[in-house]
Amino acid sequence: MRTKLSVNLNKVALVRNSRGQNFPDLIKVAKDCENFGADGITIHPRPDQRHARYQDIHDLKEVVKTELNIEGFPTERFLEEVIKAKPHQCTLVPDPPGALTSNSGWDTIQHKQFLKPIVKKLKQEGIRVSLFMNPELDPIKQVPEIGADRIELYTGKYATVEEGDDRELEKHIRSAQLAEELGLGLNAGHDLNLNNLLKYNRAISNLSEVSIGHALVVDSLYYGLQNTIQLYQRLLRT
Repeated sequence: MRTKLSVNLNKVALVRNSRGQNFPDLIKVAKDCENFGADGITIHPRPDQRHARYQDIHDLKEVVKTELNIEGFPTERFLEEVIKAKPHQCTLVPDPPGALTSNSGWDTIQHKQFLKPIVKKLKQEGIRVSLFMNPELDPIKQVPEIGADRIELYTGKYATVEEGDDRELEKHIRSAQLAEELGLGLNAGHDLNLNNLLKYNRAISNLSEVSIGHALVVDSLYYGLQNTIQLYQRLLRT
């Protein structure tokens, strides 16, 4: 099975919000991404709704024909909106309310009892649940008891290491192997781009999905959205 590409549209939403108008139209961009070859659409609404908004969850659910993935910290409002919309997947991320971006995974040892009822509630609604995780073995071992279906490995540190330094990649390989042994699906994301995606995808044989937003939108400024999606898909199919 090839790795699927889910396009994160937060940066598109940020541009939209900057002018107070519906331009660019997030829903049209999502539909175009699918037509251009994306396997899914991701958004990550934060409490201040500075980019993706809660209403975007419901608008996207009406039109996305591939898979809709909603990321976020499980506040009461976030869970309420996700359960109403019932996306294909909900990725729980341990962001504090004012976080600029996601930069670490869950401490599932400390937050196990917090996460278990949340995961159970989402799964009861037929929503696949993924936990945003660092490539660390002991926290990943807790995930089956929490009940999540998948983990999404945080690739931010992998993306910043010098070329030829594979120590961080080795952590991801070991984490991926453990996830497979535990029966967990595997996603990955954060700062993956055209320069580092091929190596990562080749190294992780059980990778189901990558979520890419910031780099893909930046690349689109140079290559165009359709060409950029096809460039990323070419890497995932190589």
